[in-house]
Amino acid sequence: MNDIVPSEANDERKEKGTLYSSMQTSELEALAVSAILEHRRLLAADEVVYEEWTRATDDGSVSTAVLKSLQDQYLERQKKSEAQQEELSEIIDALGYIPDVPLCDE
Repeated sequence: MNDIVPSEANDERKEKGTLYSSMQTSELEALAVSAILEHRRLLAADEVVYEEWTRATDDGSVSTAVLKSLQDQYLERQKKSEAQQEELSEIIDALGYIPDVPLCDE
C-alpha cells in the first residue's frame, strides 16, 4: 500500500510546483521533453508486459503462480507509470504548453 497520507502528497506536489515554477522556460522545456520520452518508453514496456500476461492467460499450460507474477508485475508497472505521468503533468502545467517531441521513428 501507499504510505503517503493525502495531505503529505499535496505538500509534496506544492513543493514540486514551486520548484518547477522557479525554473527557466528552457529548463522546463528540456525537462518536459525528457519526461515525455520517458513516458513513451514506460508505456511501450508496459504494453509488452501486458501482452505477455494476456498470452499466458490464454495458455492453459501456464501455472497460476506465473500468471499471478505477471499480473503483479503489470500492476506495479502501472503504479510507476501513474506516478511518472503525474510528474509529467506538473511539469507541463508549470511550462504552460506541451513541447513538440518527435516520434522516435521520425
